Amino acid sequence: MSRPSWDEYFMQIAKLVSTRSTCLRRKVGAIIVKDKKIISTGYNGAPRGLPHCLDIGCLRSKLGIPSGERQELCRGVHAEQNAIIQAASSGISMEGATMYCTTAPCATCAKMIINAGIKRLVVSERYPDRLGEELIAESGIDTVYMIEDTASEKNK
Repeated sequence: MSRPSWDEYFMQIAKLVSTRSTCLRRKVGAIIVKDKKIISTGYNGAPRGLPHCLDIGCLRSKLGIPSGERQELCRGVHAEQNAIIQAASSGISMEGATMYCTTAPCATCAKMIINAGIKRLVVSERYPDRLGEELIAESGIDTVYMIEDTASEKNK
């Protein structure tokens, strides 16, 4: 039995975090790691104190909005946003950290990741809107794709 690499280890934790998601369409988990220590976690779901889509349904599904489009019509906060907010509200610097996320970031999350000072991003699944990935690449953030599904890999 071999030990997982650090990337495999932290990605498995991000996948576990995603199981707390209350989104009906896509369960996403994110963790922020600095010096091999987890400093923050996040999953996608409704803002604090508001009803979850699990309880009231999904507006995007009701309106027939495809995945990756019109994110502003979602009541959920993305996993990456929640992880960044959690670290910031605890006064923890993310400068130079690595984010592990089960799905590549949307454009809004990519901008937050860049401005938070995160320097490395590890993802296990692509996102339909590739603008986030383009912004991350343009910013110089080191990105590792741990794509498990060969069908997803073909869509690079």
